[in-house]
Formats: sequence, C-alpha cells, structure tokens
Amino acid sequence: MARSFIEPSLILATHNKGKVKEIAALLSPFGVDVRSAGELGLPEPEETGATYIENAVIKALASATASGLPALADDSGVAVAALDGAPGIYSARWAGPAKDFSLAMRRVEEELAAKGASDRSAEFVCALALAWPDGHVESFEARWPGDLVWPPRGDNGFGYDPMFVPKGESETCGEMDPQRKHALSHRAQAFAQLVEACFAGRG
Repeated sequence: MARSFIEPSLILATHNKGKVKEIAALLSPFGVDVRSAGELGLPEPEETGATYIENAVIKALASATASGLPALADDSGVAVAALDGAPGIYSARWAGPAKDFSLAMRRVEEELAAKGASDRSAEFVCALALAWPDGHVESFEARWPGDLVWPPRGDNGFGYDPMFVPKGESETCGEMDPQRKHALSHRAQAFAQLVEACFAGRG
C-alpha cells in the first residue's frame, strides 16, 4: 500500500524551470504549496544512478533531507532505438553545462546520420520519485513512444520536445498545445500513477 501524501507543502527537486512549470500545473488541482529546489537554493546532487528511477530517488531524497519537507523528483529523457537507447539517463548531460538542448538535439541527429540509421523511433521516459524526510520513497515510471524529426519544430515545451513527434500525432511536442501535451505525455502518465497511489481522495 502506497503512502498517502497529506502534507500541505511539496518541494519539486529540480532546477529546470520547464519541469517546474509542467509539474506545478499537474499539481495545481490538489491545493499543494509547491516550491522548487532551485527557488530555495538547494544543491543539485550528483546523479549516480543507473536507471531513471534511481536518479529520481537520489534527487527526491536530497531535497527532502535538505528541506525537511516531502520532495518530488522527476528523471526523464529520450531513448533513441537506433542509438541503443541513448542518450537515455544522460539526456540532460548531452545538453552540456549550459543546458543547451539545441546542441543535444543536433548531437542526436548527427549520431543517427553517422550510423546511417533509417529507424527514427524513440520514446520519452519519465520516472517520478516522491520522498519524505524520514527516507520513505514511492516511485513510478512511464514511457511515451514516438519518432524523431529534423529540423526541430516549435517553441513550446523544453528539452528534446521540438524533435519528438508522439505516435498518432502530427505535431512535435514543441508545436503541441501545452494542455494537450500535459494530458498525453510520459510525465502526465507517470503523474497519473502517482496521483492514484498517493493523492487519491485529495483535491
């Protein structure tokens, strides 16, 4: 049985403003006071995990321990089939210290070209970890399949959104209306699992 979230406040364990915006929107129906690790000046832990969930747990526990409040962390990325799942958990690191995702997207395209890959299938992956200061953690994961396009299209979203077209859609996530993306995305799917497990009856 998952632990219910009954506290009034929650820390989003991220310094990524795009993630803060998306997750805060998903949390808005539940009357939770949301602040981010970036806003509070909490340090970013080294992501030493081998999986998305391991990295999400590391980040959530770091913020929960530092703040004394429950913390929700997201670890997400794009897994490209022809690149054997890369960049995967290293998706943010491919953007470099400046978090320049135009460089990261170009690297994906260049590596696909170098392989002569005709398979452009990929999936967005999102792991969520909700941690309490006592060390208890609940975690969830979801995947959203699609295909990559080049050149990137659209200014909505963040990260690899402008080059990712979800299955059954014609727009990239960078072109898609944010509300539609919030209803369909890997993050929304993982969040639905979190809500069912930990937020049932709240809101």
